[in-house]
Amino acid sequence: MWLTVLQLVWWAAPTRGTEGAPPAPPALPEGGQGIAARYPGDRGIEADPAVLFHDDFESDDLRKTWDNSFQKADLRITRDPQNVHGGTRALEFTIPKQQAELSDGVVKNLPTGQDVVFLRYYSKFEKGFDQVGSSHNGGILNALAPGLAYSTPGVRADGHNKFIVSFENWRGDAATPSPGWLNVYCYHPEQRSEYGDHFFPSGKVMPNPARPGGFGAHFVARPDIIPELGRWYCFELMVKANEAGQRDGRIACWLDGKLIADFPDLRLRDVDTLKINSASLCLHIKSNTARENKKWYDDVVVATAYIGPVAGNK
Repeated sequence: MWLTVLQLVWWAAPTRGTEGAPPAPPALPEGGQGIAARYPGDRGIEADPAVLFHDDFESDDLRKTWDNSFQKADLRITRDPQNVHGGTRALEFTIPKQQAELSDGVVKNLPTGQDVVFLRYYSKFEKGFDQVGSSHNGGILNALAPGLAYSTPGVRADGHNKFIVSFENWRGDAATPSPGWLNVYCYHPEQRSEYGDHFFPSGKVMPNPARPGGFGAHFVARPDIIPELGRWYCFELMVKANEAGQRDGRIACWLDGKLIADFPDLRLRDVDTLKINSASLCLHIKSNTARENKKWYDDVVVATAYIGPVAGNK
């Protein structure tokens, strides 16, 4: 079974009348229906006209491919075969055992800005990974207005300054199996907290989980998921920005090519000039007192269309 924990928790989505309701969003592809299917082993995928960026970490120098990195002492290219997904190398993030907050990360700028972006990557948590509480630990797509710093925790999205979408795991208490529930962490103009909201596939939103998420009449609740530790998965995140004045934004997530979360009818921005302009990978832990924790990434693709898992042997 490809999931250790599969919990069916259904949350009612708000309903709206037919009058003024947006049409149903188009169906999303799954499995091998994406760009990667045309490039076995991802060979040559960087030349596809829809691909904005590709890195399989076969170079030792992150500066050749990424525009910024954080905590360089805690990032490394590993050649350990058990921690590599494809080829001979992968990116390793380490958070040492410590009380202080720390965030490892790499950032790729998308200078032209995009309204729709797909971010696919393979990732694996260390077998004994153990943290509780604030952590960001996946792939992120950012839309940041000129002059805004890359990291602005606690600064609300106001429709003009930013929207941020992170596909990650949330573990709020030690009773929840590590690494926690897959979710989308989002800064958006209707966020409930100054620190953003967590959207879960079932439709639950944190904070205030008793209040239904505002995903419209076309939202389909799906099972909430905790992935296994010590196993490579293919993660893919799509963000489609809404047209200004419309609730037609959309966020979707895939795990090993299966659509596991789809949040339609979103308002992410109020001006069309606010576009997705960076993609990043991270491992952030606010307080990491249990043990040293590691996470690995490999085979990253950023594109303007669905990518899907690596086809054939890598």
